Amino acid sequence: MKVVIQRVAHASVRIDNMQVAAIKSGLLILLGIVDDDTQEDINWLVRKVANLRIFNDENGVMNSSLIDIDGEVIVVSQFTLQASTKKGNRPSYIKAAKPTIAIPLYKNFVQNLEKELGKKVQTGEFGADMKVALLNDGPVTIIIDSKNKE
Repeated sequence: MKVVIQRVAHASVRIDNMQVAAIKSGLLILLGIVDDDTQEDINWLVRKVANLRIFNDENGVMNSSLIDIDGEVIVVSQFTLQASTKKGNRPSYIKAAKPTIAIPLYKNFVQNLEKELGKKVQTGEFGADMKVALLNDGPVTIIIDSKNKE
């Protein structure tokens, strides 16, 4: 399971020209799932994301977490995070989980993050053609792979 975490001043998701999610200060999380992802991957990533100290404290130092600032979150499924670009110039998405596996894991990730944060997490729509807008704050963008716990 891979996430791209972007600290945002604001972000939104539109589907068919209708806004389905919008937040102010917080995180936009792009989530890519593979077939062998498990509840262990979800648990580890949720704790990591919720407690990652990437928000400024009162001294302007990145020392506060999403929980500390009571920030908002949008989670967007993005199978292209699992692209393989090893051969040629056309990415292969063979590693990306099929919807029958990915949708339950995606929903589980969102539910677990809501539980960890104690608040509603907004989402896009799995498999939809989404338009994601954001103002990256910092910019701060972090990639985390549950299979590579560095």
